[in-house]
Amino acid sequence: MIWSIITKILDISLVWLAFYFILKNVKNNIKMTLIVKGVILILMVKFFSNILNLHTVGVLLEYIIQWGPLAIIVIFQPEIRSVLESIGRTKLLGRTKILTVDEREKIVFELMKAIEYFKKNKIGALIVIEREISLNQYIEPATKVYADLTDELLETIFFPNSPMHDGGVIVEGDRITCAGAVFKTSMDSSINKKLGTRHRAALGIAEESDAVALVVSEETGRLSIAMNGELNYNLTLDEFRIALIDALNPKGEVFYEADGLEEDEEDE
Repeated sequence: MIWSIITKILDISLVWLAFYFILKNVKNNIKMTLIVKGVILILMVKFFSNILNLHTVGVLLEYIIQWGPLAIIVIFQPEIRSVLESIGRTKLLGRTKILTVDEREKIVFELMKAIEYFKKNKIGALIVIEREISLNQYIEPATKVYADLTDELLETIFFPNSPMHDGGVIVEGDRITCAGAVFKTSMDSSINKKLGTRHRAALGIAEESDAVALVVSEETGRLSIAMNGELNYNLTLDEFRIALIDALNPKGEVFYEADGLEEDEEDE
């Protein structure tokens, strides 16, 4: 009797756990989110068509529901594969390191010093901050660094004509894990055609993971942040800093401005 109850609880728990990880990773993939919303809309229309006896609509929706799953698998195969890969890369025990308030303040301080330098001197840069979903597939082929995050090291990596300045830097916790990382570029047709490879790579990693990508344009010095499948382009220094602090804060923590970060005026 007791064993039967335990197995039922375990069975239900595993199902809910599976749904949790699927929905969590669908949320981080904007295309899959649209698919889920579309499915929910079709089911709602089908429900009301049955109540209102809309026979023709009901028949059409039955065909859609019958063949829809197969069509979704065929048409959206890349997106489904991306979600499954994200589930496989998700760290079950959370981040590699939970940052303290002081560590987050130091990271923001070092990043903003480097970002201001890049902006002022129009040096292109792409810095990707790993969060819950592992970026190991991009870390493995890149040049390993495993060093404390400092503005001097970032400036050295992205110095023009250095061997690694064209790739991206990946940050795990408060350390730079690798440099020269190459990311898949976004295929979003709505992105500004004037934006280059760095911006498309930043949006690409933000579409397939929960990472935060910081971008400095080499041509204009403009600042952008890609996260949650969206690219926020041409931010001021203050907007950039606020978005960065929000991204680093643990979920549910109240935002506050880090002390010691000097305000700078937008120079464009």
